[in-house]
Amino acid sequence: MNVLVLGGTVFLGRALVASLNERGHAVTTFTRGVHSFDDVPAANRILGDRDGDLSLLPADGWDAVIDTSGYRPAIVRKSCDHLRGANCYAFVSTISVYDETQLELREDSPLKALSADVDETSPEAYGPLKAQCEQVVQETFGARGLVVRPGLIVGPHDPTDRFTYWPERADRGGVILAPSPPQRCVQFIDVRDVADFLVRAIERGTRGPFNVTGRPRATTMSNVVDACRRSARHDSEVVWVDEEFLVLHGVGPWVELPLWIPSSAGLPGFTNASVASALSHGLAFRALDVTVRDTLEWARRRDPDEVRKAGLSAERESTLLEAWRSAHSDRAPSSAG
Repeated sequence: MNVLVLGGTVFLGRALVASLNERGHAVTTFTRGVHSFDDVPAANRILGDRDGDLSLLPADGWDAVIDTSGYRPAIVRKSCDHLRGANCYAFVSTISVYDETQLELREDSPLKALSADVDETSPEAYGPLKAQCEQVVQETFGARGLVVRPGLIVGPHDPTDRFTYWPERADRGGVILAPSPPQRCVQFIDVRDVADFLVRAIERGTRGPFNVTGRPRATTMSNVVDACRRSARHDSEVVWVDEEFLVLHGVGPWVELPLWIPSSAGLPGFTNASVASALSHGLAFRALDVTVRDTLEWARRRDPDEVRKAGLSAERESTLLEAWRSAHSDRAPSSAG
C-alpha cells in the first residue's frame, strides 16, 4: 500500500511508520519538521503545515491516510477535502469523546458535545472537539473511514511521561510512594499495539469506530509497580498511600501521580472502556513486562537532567512519605522489596 501519515516523528506516528515499514508498505509523512528525523523510522518526508498550504501534498494516489494529529474540526475538514480520493482515511481519536462518568464505555455510547460556554483551548474541549473531528471524517469518507479511540497510550518515546514515571521511579530504587489500593484497576495500551492494530485494520479493509486500549479490569496498579520493580536496577520498598491522604495533601491526579484517578473524581468509565470489538478484529497485546522493559531501556537513554512532564519530584515524594509515616507511625510497612 501507499500510505500517508499526517504526523510520524514523535510517538504514535513513529510507531505507525515502523509498523508500516515492517509490513512492506510505502510510507510518506507530512509534518512541519519541528522534530528531528535523525532516529525516526525511514519514510518519504514532505514538510508542510496542514493548517496552511497543502499544495505540496499530493491529493491522489493514497491507498490510506492515517491522521494522528487532527484536533481542530476545521483543520481535519481541510485535510479530508484535500485527500478525499484516498481509499481509507483512518483517524486517531480518543476515549475522551465519551462521558467518562458512565460505568462502561462502548463504541455506541453517547459522545460528548461541545458546550457553548467551554473555551476551545481548555482541556474540557479536547473530547468534544475530537468527536467533531470524527464526524467530519464520517461525512467525507463514509464507509471508507476508520476511527480508533485509544485510551492512555504508553511505551518507548512517550513525550508525556504519564507511564514512563513508574519504570524510571522503580529503577532509582529506594522507597516508592504508590496510590492505594494496590488492586485498583488501570487501563492503557502499548503504542506499538495501537499501531499494529491500525495497520492490520487498514490492510483487511476493517472500518468503523473501535476502542483501542487495554483489557478492562485486567491490570492493577500493583501489577504495574511489580513489573517496574522486576525491570529495575535497584531494590525498592513500596508504601501504598491512601486516597484520602493524597487528596488531603493536594496530590494532582494523573499527571503528578501518573495512572492515579481518585474514586471521588467520579470517572469510572475512564478505566473501563470495552475493547471487545477491537479484539474480535485482531487487537493483540504484548506482555506488560515487555512494555515496561522497553520503556525503561528507552528512558535510560534520556538526559537525566531533562525535566519530566509527569510524576512526583523526589522532594515531593519524600515530603509526602514523611507526612504519611508521621500520621501512621503505628502501621507496618505496606510492602518491602
